[in-house]
Amino acid sequence: MAKRAIERQSLPDVIASDLRERILSGDLIEGETIRQEALAEDYDVSRMPVREALKQLDAEGLVRLATNRGATVTEHSPEEIAEIFDLRGLLEVDLFRRAIPAMTAAQLGLCQDILEQMEASYDANDVAQWGALNQRFHAALYAPARRSLTNELLHRVSLQSDRYIRMHLSVMEQRGLARKEHRELLRLAQAGQTDAACTLLAEHIQRAKNQLLGLMAARIGGAP
Repeated sequence: MAKRAIERQSLPDVIASDLRERILSGDLIEGETIRQEALAEDYDVSRMPVREALKQLDAEGLVRLATNRGATVTEHSPEEIAEIFDLRGLLEVDLFRRAIPAMTAAQLGLCQDILEQMEASYDANDVAQWGALNQRFHAALYAPARRSLTNELLHRVSLQSDRYIRMHLSVMEQRGLARKEHRELLRLAQAGQTDAACTLLAEHIQRAKNQLLGLMAARIGGAP
């Protein structure tokens, strides 16, 4: 098996970043056991940086570490996924409402730049790149609110939802609607239409939640 090449500085951070992407992309699936010995061999490192990387991901809620039982990729029930998206709605709408009146031309320009990169990732069918850019776009929209504690909470929630958002985009082929709604969110922010922008954002998050839960229910119902 080919070794996974990594840079030789800050090994735990580099390994955590790669593992995070493997979880978010679905390469490591929910409930899958993560064996430190196998990862150490995979990355061609000792077990110590692997253990530190897994501790980071445990703190983020992406894996669960158990004493003498190793680690597993965090698995969420439909009820927990619904809760994750409900939290996103509460936090993001509040941040967006506070951010829009404070937005500068430079901040709006940054949002526009990220949006254009997102649209290129749609066209390239690069779901992993879109996932990262989606987080950057929303973070840029909310940055003018200057609510660091709320943003810290949102970052953790967003990590939990990102893999489901990617599933929503790829499996359910929602690129066209996502493109349209992100453009409209930015247009409304540029126009200072706070109420309309927040209403659209709440609908955007609720629709993704409902469609994902429907997809999961269909998969469970179709299971042998």
